[in-house]
This record gives sequence, structure tokens and C-alpha cells, in this order.
Amino acid sequence: MLPTLFCLVDSDADHLVLAALAQAGVAGFQVRAKALPDADLLAFAASVVDALRPHGAMVVVNDRVDVALAVGADGVHLGRTDLPVAVARRLAPDLLVGATCRNREQALQAAADGADYAGFGPVFATSSKSGLPSPLGLDAVTAAAGALPLVAIGGIEPATARAARAAGAHGVAVIGAIWRQPDPVSAAKELLEAVA
Repeated sequence: MLPTLFCLVDSDADHLVLAALAQAGVAGFQVRAKALPDADLLAFAASVVDALRPHGAMVVVNDRVDVALAVGADGVHLGRTDLPVAVARRLAPDLLVGATCRNREQALQAAADGADYAGFGPVFATSSKSGLPSPLGLDAVTAAAGALPLVAIGGIEPATARAARAAGAHGVAVIGAIWRQPDPVSAAKELLEAVA
């Protein structure tokens, strides 16, 4: 079952905090450590899977089908310039496959290619990733809803998470709304209430 809250995880994540987030009810995690060399990414992704598997949380690896398969992750999330969804589906028929989409047409194509969900955004302005297009807004979420389950990303905090769900998103993915907070676990609980 696709979680309604994904927490993105970079290489500086504290594994004790990861476990606490999972115990608090965060059911989805995405390993997104773009700066790590391959061997380090492999080791880090494996450590995240090991930390979260006892808690039943889903772990998806960003960009890399090979790493997701190697560490026994539950899925892979593919960006617009990564391996095509259809190829990933052929290589890894049992993995959950997500695809970055920015409109309904892309979501429909991702569904036809075998994606299980669309990472949709940036819905709101964000400072967590540079080089993104302008925020898509809630109307774009509503327009794309139904093609695939949408996981809204970009500028998500409790109020915007609630709004994204109301607009038709299945769930949300966050970075700063958890990791930049003084108490990440309390922040996660607020987000979980917002997407419930």
C-alpha cells in the first residue's frame, strides 16, 4: 500500500531518528543522497533499509534501480532524466516504481509505462532543491489526479499537505518539513495528522 507520507533521507540522516519516525507512523522513506559516490550510496541505502525494515516502513531509492535491487529496497523513484519507467519495470518487475511528473500527460504516460505512482511537483515553492520549474499549484494537482496516485512534493508542510490531499493527491513527500524542524518526530506527527 502506498504511504501517504514519504520522508526523503539524505546521507546525514540520523538512523535513530529514522527509526523514531517510523515508530511514530511514517510509513514511506526515500533515499535521496545525490552527492554520494556509488559505493557509499550502496552502503548508505543498505543501512537505511536495515534501520527501517524492522518497523515495516517502505524504502524507495531515488534514481537508481540497481541500488534499489542490490539493497532489497521496496521501490525506486525515477526522475525525468533517469532510466525510463518502462525499462525499470522490465528490469525490476516486483519493485514499486515512482516517476516524477509535472502534468496530467506525463502522469498518464508514466502509468502506461508501468509506474505505480507519480511524484508530482514542485506544488509549492521550495528551497530544498535548486533548478526546479515554477510551482505548479493545487490546480495542477487536481488536473492530474486519477492518472496515477500522486505524491505531492515541494513546499509541503502541514497546511499545504492538507491542501494537496484535498486537491486530489494521494499523499505528500517532504524534506525540510521534518529535517529542518527542532523536533523531527513531532513535525512528522503533525504531517501525519494533516494527510490522514
